[in-house]
Order: sequence, then C-alpha cells, then structure tokens
Amino acid sequence: MHPIDSHRPLILVVDDAPESIEPIVDCLQRADFRTRIATSGKRALQLASSKPVPDLILLDVSMPDMDGYEVCSQLMNDPVTANIPVIFLTIRNEEMDEQLGFDAGAVDYITKPISPPLVLTRIRNHLTLKAASDFLRDRNSYLEQEVTRRTRELSLIQDATIVAMASLAETRDNETGNHIRRTQSYLRLLARHLQSNPHYAAELTDENIDLMYKSAPLHDIGKVGIPDRILLKPGKLTPAEFEVMKTHTTLGREAISRAEALFGVSARFLRFAKEIAYSHQEKWDGSGYPLGLSGERIPLSARLMAVADVYDALISKRVYKAAVSHLDAVEALRAGSGTHFDPNIIEAFLALQDEFRNIAQRFADVDVDEAAEAARLRLVFGD
Repeated sequence: MHPIDSHRPLILVVDDAPESIEPIVDCLQRADFRTRIATSGKRALQLASSKPVPDLILLDVSMPDMDGYEVCSQLMNDPVTANIPVIFLTIRNEEMDEQLGFDAGAVDYITKPISPPLVLTRIRNHLTLKAASDFLRDRNSYLEQEVTRRTRELSLIQDATIVAMASLAETRDNETGNHIRRTQSYLRLLARHLQSNPHYAAELTDENIDLMYKSAPLHDIGKVGIPDRILLKPGKLTPAEFEVMKTHTTLGREAISRAEALFGVSARFLRFAKEIAYSHQEKWDGSGYPLGLSGERIPLSARLMAVADVYDALISKRVYKAAVSHLDAVEALRAGSGTHFDPNIIEAFLALQDEFRNIAQRFADVDVDEAAEAARLRLVFGD
C-alpha cells in the first residue's frame, strides 16, 4: 500500500450479495475511499479488528450466518472496534427494523436502493463526527495522563519535603533514620488494624493512613529549635531545661505552619504532620504536654504516634539504660492503657505485638550514638 493511502478513509463493506457490493464499492472508490469487503458476519468481525482498522463500516442486515444486528452488537462490545461508526444499508424499511439497528449501536440506517450522493454525504458527515470524537477522546486521554503524572509528581514533592524536614531534625542529634522507619511502620500497622473498628473507620481511610504514615517522620521536627546545650546534654536536665525541651512540640507545629503560610495555602498532607508534632506527647489522662489534652480531645494521629514512639524508645538502647525486652515493653504499654495511652489503641497494639517485634528487628539500629539516644528519650519520657 502506498504511504499516501493511509490518509484516505478506509470503508469496510459487509454484504453477502455480490451484486449489492459491486455498485457500493465502485461508488466509494470513485470518491477516493479505500475499501475492504466481507461477505459474512464472521469475516466482517475479523476484518474490522485487523490493522489498519476501518474508519467506517457499511453493514447489511440480512446475512445467513449472523445478521447485521448481531455483527453490530459484537463490534460495539469490542474495545478495538467500539468507536467505528456503523451505517446499515438494507432493504428492510420498517420502523421496527430501523430501531433495532440504532439499538445495536449503528449511527445511521439507509434503505436500498441507495442514492450514491446521499450515501457519500452521510459517510462524510459521520467520518467528520468520528474525527471530532477521536480528537476529544485523545485529548481526554492526554489530560487524564497529565493529571496522573502531576498527581504523582506532587506526591513525590510532598514525600521529599517531609524527608528533607525530618532529615534536618536528625542532624541535630545524630539520630538514625531507622527510628523514623520503625515508628512509621508501627503507626501504619495500628491504623490499618483499627480501620475495622466503626469508631475509627471514618477517620482511618486509606488516604488518611497514607498521609499519617508520611507525616510520622516529622513528629520531632521541633528539635531543630532546641539549643544544643539542652538537646545534646548527656546528664539529667534541670526543671528549667526540661521546660525548654518540652517546647519542641510547639516549635514543630509552628515550623510546619510557617511552611504552609509561605505558599498561602493549607496543605492537606501536612494536617497530620502538625497534629503529630504538636500532640504526640499528650497523655490520655491529661497529664501530658503542651496543652494537657485528655481522651479523644487528643488527635487520633497523635494517639497512634504516642504508642509507636514510646514502644520504640523502650526497646532501644540508651546511654543510661539498656534496651528492655520486647515483652517488658509490651507490659509497660499495657500498664499505661487508660493513663498514658488510648485503651483501644493499646488493645490493637497487644493484638499486633508480634508484628511490632518483626518491624523492630527488620529496621534495627546499628552504631547508634548514645548521647543522641539519651536526648531522644528525654523527648519521649521527660527526665
């Protein structure tokens, strides 16, 4: 086939009567259309899905093996051929026949004997409509792909922002990234388990859990505002120093809020980052800080983070204590149910304790700086 032929519309003519095919094909070729011929419904379906796919199909109704209505229905149900316009050319001229044709998916219905000028005009009109439809479909496909690409790009930017901010906090006390990976994983594990609890289901959607997981690394971002003489002090903090240390929660929320204000918008993906940074040191009985919130006044994301953070602090080695065993950590959290922690979250933790241990082993620390670990422990437990 000469390359220029690809610019000429291809028409598939389907009719089991040779005497009907010849004048139609002659008419089409004189009008500079390319043609294919099928003398049965089965052959029509084969040619319609073969490349190059026809631009339009002229289809007879009365054929022995498979009538035109069935052929048309199968064409419309095949993604390869569903967008090819079908025009029925038939001797059937009853209103019911015409309705059956349109119900099968045809775009037009012309009765024989045909008028060549009329048929050519209708073919050209439907080819014009098809070109417009193809353009819009391609445009919509491009727009959908562009939205997907930009959404993915935005998600990567969000992730990079969180990692960069969390990494900045890590550099202040040389804390390893494995603490972040462990606490992220603990939080997500708890949240997914609690999804089945009707009390939490509305808040713990898949999207929100993903955002909590991504936000968890920022729980101690406020450490960047704590002076080194306090943050890195290897000994016991004075009451005044501990009061300064406690401000890391407020400093963390303010740092995230300033980042939002810089762009003049409230970023949904940072909602949980602010909650976790500000409230993960609150306690169920109201004895925590910075606001002394109690019960469900503490954001759910922060309540989840509290369990994840304390468990990790207990099983990790510190400068003035050895790491406690997994079982001892479990008992400590059990004992804190209803005082330090949300009882329902502790119930979930107890059901998941073996998986917590697996996560801890998978992301175990190597060569952790002891002074830095002591500083982080103070952030979790105080003096």
